[in-house]
Amino acid sequence: MTSSRNAFAIVTEWTGSHGLPNFIAVDDGDFAPAFDKALAEHEAEIEAIAENADAPDFQNTIIALEIAGDGLSRVSALFWNKAGADTNEAIQALEREIAPKMSRHYSKISMNAALFARVDALWEKRDSLGLSLEEMRVLERHWKGFVKSGAKLAHEQQQRLAAINERLASLGASFGQNVLADEKSWALYLSAEDELAGLPGFLKDAMFAAADARGEKGKYAVTLSRSIIEPFLTFSERRDLRESAFKAWVARGENGGATDNRAIVKETLALRTEKARLLGYSTYAAYKLDDTMAKTPEAVNGLLMQVWDKAVVQARREEEDLASLIAAEGKNHAVAPWDWRFYAEKLRAERFSFSEAELKPYLQLEKIIDACFAVAGKLFGIKAVPLTDVKGYHPDVRVFEIREADGTLKALFLGDYFARASKRSGAWMSSFQSQHKLKLKNGAEGELPIIYNVCNFARPAEGKPALLSLDDARTLFHEFGHALHGMLSDVTYPSVSGTGVSRDFVELPSQLYEHWLTVPDILKTYAVHFETGEPMPQALLDKVLAAQTFNAGFNTVEFTSSALVDMEFHTRDNVEDPMAVQAEMLARIGMPSSIVMRHATPHFQHVFSGEGYSAGYYSYMWSEVLDADAFAAFEETGNAFDAATAQKLKDNVYAIGGAVDPEETYKAFRGRLPSPEAMLKKRGLAA
Repeated sequence: MTSSRNAFAIVTEWTGSHGLPNFIAVDDGDFAPAFDKALAEHEAEIEAIAENADAPDFQNTIIALEIAGDGLSRVSALFWNKAGADTNEAIQALEREIAPKMSRHYSKISMNAALFARVDALWEKRDSLGLSLEEMRVLERHWKGFVKSGAKLAHEQQQRLAAINERLASLGASFGQNVLADEKSWALYLSAEDELAGLPGFLKDAMFAAADARGEKGKYAVTLSRSIIEPFLTFSERRDLRESAFKAWVARGENGGATDNRAIVKETLALRTEKARLLGYSTYAAYKLDDTMAKTPEAVNGLLMQVWDKAVVQARREEEDLASLIAAEGKNHAVAPWDWRFYAEKLRAERFSFSEAELKPYLQLEKIIDACFAVAGKLFGIKAVPLTDVKGYHPDVRVFEIREADGTLKALFLGDYFARASKRSGAWMSSFQSQHKLKLKNGAEGELPIIYNVCNFARPAEGKPALLSLDDARTLFHEFGHALHGMLSDVTYPSVSGTGVSRDFVELPSQLYEHWLTVPDILKTYAVHFETGEPMPQALLDKVLAAQTFNAGFNTVEFTSSALVDMEFHTRDNVEDPMAVQAEMLARIGMPSSIVMRHATPHFQHVFSGEGYSAGYYSYMWSEVLDADAFAAFEETGNAFDAATAQKLKDNVYAIGGAVDPEETYKAFRGRLPSPEAMLKKRGLAA
C-alpha cells in the first residue's frame, strides 16, 4: 500500500494535464490514508482559527474558514466522484466508513464553541464592518450554518445532534448502495424473435451491447437503466415482458433481504424529525425550507396542489384516450402502468404522425453535445476545445477546455455519458474544483472551475452512433446548464460559488437551458440523420414542436406525486410505516392507478441518499416557474439569443452564484418575480 504521506500527495497534488487530478496514479487504497491526513490537517486549521489570540475580523475568521480544508476538499472530490461514477466493492466499503467519519468531523467543527463565538461576534456587529454585499452573504452563510448545525445548543443536545448526523450519513450511503445493487443484479435476457417484437434497431443495439457487457453474448438485455427500460416499455409489443420489466424497475429498494431500503427510510425520517426538533423547528420540512425561496411547507404545497389539480384532470383525459386505443385493438384490460408508455407512443404517432423511433435517428449524442456547446457560445460567448489527448477518470470520459471569446481559459469540463454497472443511475453535475478568487495557502490566486457531467445513456453497439431520445437530449442540456452555472461563476468566495445557492433556485440555470434544445435554429443545425447527414425535415420538426405538451398530465402527475409524498414525509410528526404513508397520501390526492410516482420511496435517491433534496424535490417545479418566465424574456424580444437579455442572464443568474439573495438576483434579471402561469402554459396545463 502507498504510504500515508505519498497517498495524500498523490490524491491532493493535482499534477495531471491542464491542472487535473492525476487520475491514473490514484489507487483505491490511497483514499483511506489520504482522508486520515486531510481530516487531521483540516482539524488543525480549524483549531488555529478558533484559538487565534487576535480579535475576530473578516480576514482572520471568515476568509480563514473559506480557504481551510483545501486538502480535504480535493480528497473528497475525487472520492465521491469515484463512489458515484465508477464504484466497486472496496470503494463502497470505504464509503460506508467515510460517510459517518465526515459527519463526525463537521459536527465537531460546527459545535466548536470558541470558533462560533468568533463568527457570532462578527455577525452581531455586521452592519459596522463595511462589508460588500457578497461578503455579507458569506458571513450570513457561515453564521446560519453554525446555528442550523447546533452551535447554540447545550452540550448534551449537541452530542445527540452529532450522533444523529453520523447515523444519517451511514443510512444515506447504504440507501444509495442498495439501489445500485438492485439495478446491477437484475436483467431480463431476450433472444427469441417474438420477444423482440416492436423494438426499434437503436434499442436492440443498446440491449445487445448491455448483454455483452454482462457476459451474455448474443442475447439482448433489458436493464434497469432508464435509457433502456423506458424505451423498452415504450416499444415492446410483449405486454407480459413489459409487466415483468416494469415491476422490477419500480421494486428497486423494496425486494426484501439485504438491499431492502424500507427500514432505512423509517429510521431516516425519525432521525430527521428529531434533528429538526432539537434545532427548534416544528418539522424537518420547516428546517430545510428556512433558507430557501419557498420559505414554508405551506408555500410549497400550495404550488404543488395548484399544479396537481390541473395535472390529474389532464391525466384522466389521457387515460381515457389510451383506453380507447386498447379497446380498438379488441382487448379488454385497463390501462396498467406498464401499458402507459406503449399506448401513449401509439397515440402520439397517430395524433402527430411521428414516433420516437422516427425522431431518434436525428438525435445523435455527438451532435447534441455540439449543440450544447453552440448554444453556450451564442448566449455567453464561450467555446469548448476538446482535449483528445487528456485522460479523465474513466476511459469513457471526455475532457474540454472552456474558453472565453478572447481565448482566456474559463474552466475545464468533463463529460461522462454512458451507463455502466459501476455507475449509479440518473444524471448529475458536480465539480472537482469550484471557481473563486481568494489567495490560497499554496500561493495560488483563486481557482478555475473543474466541472463534470455524468449521464447514463445506453452505450451503442460497436461501430454505431449513440442515439438519444428527446428526453435524453433534454437531460444532456439540463446537466450542461448546471455545468454552466459552475463554469461561468464569477465570485470571490468559494462558499457562494456557482451552484452554491438555495435548493429551489439551483435548478433554474439547468431547466432554463433545456429551452434552447428545441429552438428551431438549433434543431435544424444539429438534429441531423446519423446515416444521411440530412437535417430533420421541417415537417417532422413542426410535429416535434407541436407535440411538446403531449402526455403532459402523465409527466406532471409522475413528478408532482413524488414531490407531495416527499413533503408529506417531512411535515409529519411520526412516520411509523413509510409505505403506508405513501399509499395514504396518493389515495388522498387521487393518484390514478395507471401511473406510479416517478421515484417511489424505496429508491427515491434524491431524498434518501443523503439530505440534498429531502423536503426539496419540489424545487424542480419551483425553479420551473422561474425558468418558464425567464425564457419568456427572450421570447418577448423575438430572438432566442438576444444579446442584451443573454448578458443580463449571465450577470444575474449564471455568474453571480449565491453572492446575492436569489429573489433579488432574479428581479435584477427580470424586473419582477414570476407567477406560475408561464410554467402551466409550458406544461400544457393552462386553463
